[in-house]
Amino acid sequence: MQVGKIRKRGFTLIELLVVMSIISFIMAISLPAFNRIRLQARSMMSMNNMKQIASTMNLFASDNNERYPESVATIGAGDTWNWTDSTRLTGNRRRSPQLHRAMSEYLRKYIPDASTMYCPNMPHKYEFLQQAWEAGDNWDNPMNSFPADPVGGSYCFYWNYRGYLGGRRGVFRGPQGPASSRRYSKLLVSDYFGYNHWRNPDSYSSCEPFEGADITPETWLLSAYWSRRTAPENSPEIKLKAGYTDGHVETYSASDVVPMKVSISADGSVPYPDGGATPGTFFLPRNALH
Repeated sequence: MQVGKIRKRGFTLIELLVVMSIISFIMAISLPAFNRIRLQARSMMSMNNMKQIASTMNLFASDNNERYPESVATIGAGDTWNWTDSTRLTGNRRRSPQLHRAMSEYLRKYIPDASTMYCPNMPHKYEFLQQAWEAGDNWDNPMNSFPADPVGGSYCFYWNYRGYLGGRRGVFRGPQGPASSRRYSKLLVSDYFGYNHWRNPDSYSSCEPFEGADITPETWLLSAYWSRRTAPENSPEIKLKAGYTDGHVETYSASDVVPMKVSISADGSVPYPDGGATPGTFFLPRNALH
């Protein structure tokens, strides 16, 4: 390349290299700031989602004798059912003919867009999220031959849910309605944050990104999320969010949580045994127990 030809266009070769270096430097210092802004914007969207979920639950209750809908995070039917992880948007099957297996059967007329039920900071949205939401109890994933597929989401839903806390804490009881007694938590929805899920043994997982996390890809029944293999005492620092029955949404850190195990008994008093394909530990905001 000849310097003279470049000069005719207004730049020498050295000047062009200097300009390119400056642009590269500006991009290098701007990209982290841009990523932070994008993360903050998505966090605001998530807070708005949770506020809408809390508002919807109270609208539903006002239309249904001050009761929230039953949880769909269950497995089995009749007297033999037990709990599954609280991220379920669609369960395996109905617990009884009177109950729905899909959350959308209760809430679709209040929330037509399934994105409201999904954390925007997830690696990517579940491919069939809107289709499953609209299909409700009739959802069946077209990518496999299994009937009545469940759908796991990115938030944890705690109305009418039971979980094992252990020790003096006993059993977590999700709210039954806006005016539930003090025996019940006020927690309606939170970001997913857990440890030792069967998809990622000995790993922390969350719908929120955190340092050192990789993407755990979605499956035909479960969403993608962020995860990192680490020892239990090395909990990552993550800013999380939770929505409550009075409609407010608050943030909390990964160091201000209480562990909860999924229960294999309907009353929440018996946890899944350690080892094997278990849902692992779910972390509740400490305020959920107040």
